[in-house]
Amino acid sequence: MPELAGERIYKGIPVSAGVCRGKILVLGKTELSIPHFKISEDQIPQQIKRLEQAIIETRKQLLDVQHKVNEGLGAEDASIFDAHLLVLEDRTLLDEVIRLIHKDKVNVEFAFHEVAERYAKALGAIDDDYLRERATDMRDVTSRILNNLIGRIPPIDLAKLSEPCIIISEDLAPSATALLDKKMVLGFATDVGSKTSHTAIMARSLEIPAVVGLQRASHELETGEYALLDGYNGQIVVNPTDQTLFEYGQLVRKQVNLQEKLRDVQSQPAVTLDGVRVTLSANIEQADDADSVKSFGAEGVGLFRTEYLFINRTVLPNEEEQYVAYRQIAAALKPQPVIIRTLDLGGDKFLSHLQVPQEMNPFLGWRAIRLCLEEKEIFRDQLRAILRASVEGNIKVMYPMVSCLQELEQANALVEQCKDELRAENIPFSNDLEIGVMVEIPSAALAANALAKRVKFFSIGTNDLIQYTLAVDRLNERIAHLYEPTHPAIVSLIKMTVDAAHRNGIWVGVCGEMAGDPVLAPLLLGLGVDELSVAPPLVPSIKFLIRRLKMEEAKKLADFALNCESGGEILKRAQALAKDIAPSLFENKV
Repeated sequence: MPELAGERIYKGIPVSAGVCRGKILVLGKTELSIPHFKISEDQIPQQIKRLEQAIIETRKQLLDVQHKVNEGLGAEDASIFDAHLLVLEDRTLLDEVIRLIHKDKVNVEFAFHEVAERYAKALGAIDDDYLRERATDMRDVTSRILNNLIGRIPPIDLAKLSEPCIIISEDLAPSATALLDKKMVLGFATDVGSKTSHTAIMARSLEIPAVVGLQRASHELETGEYALLDGYNGQIVVNPTDQTLFEYGQLVRKQVNLQEKLRDVQSQPAVTLDGVRVTLSANIEQADDADSVKSFGAEGVGLFRTEYLFINRTVLPNEEEQYVAYRQIAAALKPQPVIIRTLDLGGDKFLSHLQVPQEMNPFLGWRAIRLCLEEKEIFRDQLRAILRASVEGNIKVMYPMVSCLQELEQANALVEQCKDELRAENIPFSNDLEIGVMVEIPSAALAANALAKRVKFFSIGTNDLIQYTLAVDRLNERIAHLYEPTHPAIVSLIKMTVDAAHRNGIWVGVCGEMAGDPVLAPLLLGLGVDELSVAPPLVPSIKFLIRRLKMEEAKKLADFALNCESGGEILKRAQALAKDIAPSLFENKV
């Protein structure tokens, strides 16, 4: 869409679908002035008491937010604030604040701000969307604590706006987003953020159009300007022309029709036009996600990321707590399968409980199965919990980051030890628990034939497979363009893995981002992949596509890819096929 006179366009990242238009309300960045002064030794107890009182008050405020969200949106969205509350219980952070007060004889506001910012910056520097966004959660909590210490009242209460508007801000805290009045907030846009932020999650739950990553919009736009916010394409159009408004009216009608089609397909099986059945599963992070798996029409769980039971908390989950979580999701979804991935900690996800040495390249270091095989007590508790939960009859388990046969054999030996222990304790479990491995390192793909003889299934983690094969960190802006899922080497490794699996009579799935991309899903199916596992909200779109695809077309695409030397050409061919068979999935442009 060309930029017209008087019309200005700001582009960002779409995080919550929808289109709205109205007047802008710009929330200026409020620089909190932090007092800094020296205190005497006998003033220290009073400063620590003030910290404790501020934490108590912050806890009351967060519990109030959580209660209101629970009433308005439900327990799943309210659970977002469990992580906020845990920040208040983090003795490491609080002890560091108290230590700084004693050491430097400074006031509590200054000490708390110094320590909290250090923690938030450390989280923000991590190469993982989930953990990087927890820095936003931490700042949400710590700003509340600082406000309570200083006695400052936020300048604008977003729950009490006087007229409908589009909120523009540098950032929005999850707790502020949760209390937005949908009648008054038509949509919002921020300079920073990502699709995985709790602010974005809240926007989707509230069904408010939202765009993040606009960079400088809050500095350049003015309150009272008229704008259109496009949550499909991730942009704000200021002073839209009549032509622009007409085009967006058509876009909204198309999207309403598409949503109706996707709702219709959710309860239908994922079967191609020529009768090939595809298993379409969901990727989840917690046991409470069972309702999402069902409501979006997935066939069980293809990836349960268990590490999220371990992070954002002050103590490790014990065997019993894990057992309850695993059995809960299995019972809720049976007879559909639930594939539990053992701990994928290290690299970009860490535990404060473990003394993990600082590494030059943590992604090539002590992580996932390597960490578990050394921290056997942690691994043993998890394996025992999984085995106990397997009595539900639909649980499978898979190991992440397996690079060689030796790691698989060591992990399997520990499983057998756990079985022996449970037998001796007369604790029931399924002796037929199926074990698989994730193929996400090139060495695993190259050794797939040997691995396939010893497991029941493969699950390809395309995100890491691409990163490791191409030596590309996609979060590094200077080389992100080299992160290419259709690179001929990636296509060959996937085909090699699939062929090894089928040769040995086992099935193979994909649980990485390629599986949830409507453009790339046909390529994966053409290469012989048996199962696709995606985030629950993506299930309807992928199912819609599969039900309009002929497997013959997918195989032709795969044959072309296997004989093509250009990743760009493979992508073009994949895009053409997807848009030809399911054009409405791509009609979000104006």
